[in-house]
Amino acid sequence: MSAVEAKLAELGLTLPDVVPPLAAYQPAVQSGPYVYTAGQLPMVEGKLPVTGKVGAEVTPEEAKELARTCALNALAAVKSVAGDLDRIARVVKVVGFVASASDFTGQPAVLNGASELLGEVLGDKGVHARSAVGVAVLPLDAPVEVEIQVELAREVSA
Repeated sequence: MSAVEAKLAELGLTLPDVVPPLAAYQPAVQSGPYVYTAGQLPMVEGKLPVTGKVGAEVTPEEAKELARTCALNALAAVKSVAGDLDRIARVVKVVGFVASASDFTGQPAVLNGASELLGEVLGDKGVHARSAVGVAVLPLDAPVEVEIQVELAREVSA
């Protein structure tokens, strides 16, 4: 078990299976030392636990927890191409989308769920730049979607 996965276990979390793509894309791709994930929905065991707009059908607190789930799914996508989460040198950027009621302006607080999870799991390597964007609707009527970009350390040969 990697140190990152041990930290997840310490937090009571397990790395999920990679969420299969909903369309014509890959969950994550590597280009040089970087891994870019596709937008990750808060899927749990193949389904969304909650749907709707934040500030209407979904509370900001629920959405923050969903953003944590998105970040966990993003880590699974990173592992699928990097092989080992301990190769993460740092999280460079997080982009989050929040399906928002027309008067909802708390997108940054919702995305703190993803940012805080990455910090808890990766420590200083989890500190990143971020964008939090309110949108009208997301795939499958998901309340939140998160994508991450990470830089990998070079593999150490044995």
